[in-house]
Amino acid sequence: MLFQEKLIKDVTKACQIDCSIASAMMYGSFTKGEGDEHSDVEFYILINNDRFKTFNSNDWIVNLYATDLIYYNEQGTLVAIFSNLVRGEFHFLPQSEMNIIKAFKQTGSFPKAEQMFIYDETDQLYDFLEELSGEGPNWKTNDHVNFAFHNFVNQWIFGVNVLKRGEYARSLEILSHVQQDVLKLLRIHENSVERWINATKNLEHDLSERSYENYKQTTASLNRESLVSAYNHALRLAKRLHFDLLRSYDVHLHQDTLMKMHAHLGE
Repeated sequence: MLFQEKLIKDVTKACQIDCSIASAMMYGSFTKGEGDEHSDVEFYILINNDRFKTFNSNDWIVNLYATDLIYYNEQGTLVAIFSNLVRGEFHFLPQSEMNIIKAFKQTGSFPKAEQMFIYDETDQLYDFLEELSGEGPNWKTNDHVNFAFHNFVNQWIFGVNVLKRGEYARSLEILSHVQQDVLKLLRIHENSVERWINATKNLEHDLSERSYENYKQTTASLNRESLVSAYNHALRLAKRLHFDLLRSYDVHLHQDTLMKMHAHLGE
C-alpha cells in the first residue's frame, strides 16, 4: 500500500474518532484513480463551529505522521511535508463554511461523491459532493478562447519588452505565463480541456506528439538567444492556432496584431 493510501485511511479514522470534526472530504489525484507514489494528498476538514477557535491543526497533522515542515502557503493552504517528503494539503474550516464546496464546480470536473467523501456527522456533505461531481465548466467557449488569446498578447508583449531591455530573468518568468495561454489554446484545439486550470498537468499524455513538440519549442533557458527563440516560436504557434480556431470560434483578435508582434520581436 502506498503511503498516501495509508494516510487517507488514517485521516478517515482520525476524523471518525475526533469529536471536533464535523465533516471531511478529499480531492485531487487519488479521488480520480490517478494517484501514485509521487502524488500529493489533499483534504478539506470542517470543524464544529464551537470548537474551531481552539482547534490546533498543526497538532492534528503531527499526530497522523512525523512531519519535517508545516506552513501556510501563498494561497492560505496548510501544507505538510511528511518525513518521507510526501506532500499533504489541508484546508481546515468551520462547519458553517461548508457552502464553499459549491464554488469548486467552476474549477473543473470532479469524480463521484463516494470517491471524495471521508466523514460526515452533519448529513449535508454527501449532497454537496453529489452536486459537485460530474462534468465541469465548458471551457470550449468564445469567451475562454478570446481570453486566452488576449492574455497571450498582453503577456507576450510584456515579456518581449523586458527581454529587449536586457532583463532576461524577468522575461523568463513572464514566458511561463505566455506558455500557459498557449497550452490552453492547444488544449481547446485538441479537445483536451479537462485540465484547463492546471494546463501542464499530464501534458505528456494529453497532447498529441506534434503539439507537444511545438510546445517544447516555446521553452527557454536564461540567455537572450534562447528567450528570443522561445518567444518567436510561441508567437508562430499562436498564429497557427488563431488560423485554426477561427473556423470554430468568434475570435476577437486581428491577424494584423500578430504580424505587428512578429515585427516587434525582430526590431
